[in-house]
Amino acid sequence: MSPWSMFMQADMVVKAVMIGLALASVATWTVLLVKTIQLRTARRAARNALSTILSARALLDAIRQIGEQSSAVGRLLAVADDEVEKSRGLPADGIKERVAWQFERVEAAAVHRIGRGMGVLATVGAVAPFVGLFGTVWGIMNSFIGISRAHTTNLAVVAPGIAEALLATAFGLAAAIPAVVIYNAFARATGSYRAALADSSVAILRLLSRDLDRQSMPIETRRNLRAADAPSLSIANPAE
Repeated sequence: MSPWSMFMQADMVVKAVMIGLALASVATWTVLLVKTIQLRTARRAARNALSTILSARALLDAIRQIGEQSSAVGRLLAVADDEVEKSRGLPADGIKERVAWQFERVEAAAVHRIGRGMGVLATVGAVAPFVGLFGTVWGIMNSFIGISRAHTTNLAVVAPGIAEALLATAFGLAAAIPAVVIYNAFARATGSYRAALADSSVAILRLLSRDLDRQSMPIETRRNLRAADAPSLSIANPAE
């Protein structure tokens, strides 16, 4: 008996279970393909943006280089720039605190966005074995009913039905095991992405704090700063 022949001879309920598990497996591999591309792109963009921010001398310098991008780090820079614009003349501590609050929401939204689809993996990994077990129980139950009707315990009569039932369990395990492995791999990758965003937030706050400290310096001292620091002065007062 081949797996195909066992599937064709199985009860309709068992067939439905195996078809459902096969579709769940297809969904798992589809999520693997899509999320692999998405996570790889997002992590690369976050790492590159972090490198740019760490090498920047001022917030406006970083904004000019990556502020127009639609990445999560680009949104962090846009939030910081917007808060600075709206808070001109206000105490520096309040500006940094409000920016930090908004950064938390931007990071949470970015991680939530990158994690979409992983719930499918968690559901398949948790439910598929039990669905396959249901198909097995149903098939074995039908086999015992067939035994009672045939009034015989000959193995040749019992074996096909039991084999068809066990095939449902195999389908369940084939769907669940990859889903769990892929989910764990994506969870680690998402954690790495979250860490890159957190590092970017800290780097942006450092630039912002540096710019605000410069603004608090006397005007004569600011005029004596090197020309390389000019972009940082313009963030606080473009007229200078």
